[in-house]
Amino acid sequence: MKENKKAVRLKLYQSTANYKKPTSFQLKESYPLPPYSTIIGMVHNLCNYDEYKEMEISVQGKYHSRVNDLFTRYEFKNGMKYEAERHQLKVGEFGVSVGVSPVELLVDVDLLIHVIPKDQSLIKEIEQAFQYPREYPSLGRREDLVIIKEVKIVDVFEKELKEDLELDQDIAAYIPLNLLENESIILEGADSGIRNRGTRYKITKNYELVNYGTNKKPKIFRKWNKVDVLYTTGIGAVGGEVIYKDNDNNIVFKA
Repeated sequence: MKENKKAVRLKLYQSTANYKKPTSFQLKESYPLPPYSTIIGMVHNLCNYDEYKEMEISVQGKYHSRVNDLFTRYEFKNGMKYEAERHQLKVGEFGVSVGVSPVELLVDVDLLIHVIPKDQSLIKEIEQAFQYPREYPSLGRREDLVIIKEVKIVDVFEKELKEDLELDQDIAAYIPLNLLENESIILEGADSGIRNRGTRYKITKNYELVNYGTNKKPKIFRKWNKVDVLYTTGIGAVGGEVIYKDNDNNIVFKA
């Protein structure tokens, strides 16, 4: 056993959810699982943190189906004055157009999440934030409410497996590519020709503020740190390999 850290393990359920892809516009497409940054944002909000707390996240889960719904869309252009024939809302001197757009929703979402803060003294604080949330938690959009089915502090450690360990066939996960490269994690049905069976994403985790302007005229943008992952099912770990797991024998795909 090389490493032992505490994690807050969460079992969550959502009746519907949208984890918006930043590159989708006309249809608000959803990632199949919440990005790391979305989970980190939920943790920070419930804990009332006003500065970033570094943490590692593992996320796996499933959903039953996808449906399309409509949402109210507000559009405005910087500096555009209100015109009665063009705009539905007037905000000060400016105009806002109101319409509808489609949004993709995941239905009956079950999630298993491990939150591993770098500062291990935060473990109890994070656990209490989910045991007794200060407001009704959401994940994705503000209206994507979360039912907390379990909150538990667990150990996460590296261990050499004595035998193969497989996830249920319908459980998917974001697997950091480095776990596949060292072959500690295997995919059912994959062979030497298709080792990375699944969908590859660059998932946002955290960001830093970067000034692309000058000191007198700053232009501050978020520069996102992203993790290369593979989203897939049919996941297993090979006996004899060293993997991360918790003390209830759940594989942990921390990033």
